[in-house]
Amino acid sequence: MENTKDKLTFYVTFMVSITLCVSVLAMVISFMLGLWAKEVDNAEIFKMISPAFSTLIGGMIGFLSGIKLNQTEDKK
Repeated sequence: MENTKDKLTFYVTFMVSITLCVSVLAMVISFMLGLWAKEVDNAEIFKMISPAFSTLIGGMIGFLSGIKLNQTEDKK
């Protein structure tokens, strides 16, 4: 039987992964809508969303990497 720490790690990792997927999908949809909207300047859309996109991806990947590294350290 799994212990509480393993269950908690699984649930947190699962929730972070789902949040990452939903956020990336929302940003990609907004990129696509911004590309074809005639009243929106594409340069402004990318200027506003690109830093948020990079920060979100980097933060989530760093969080997941930290959890994975912590699991390998606990098993040693």
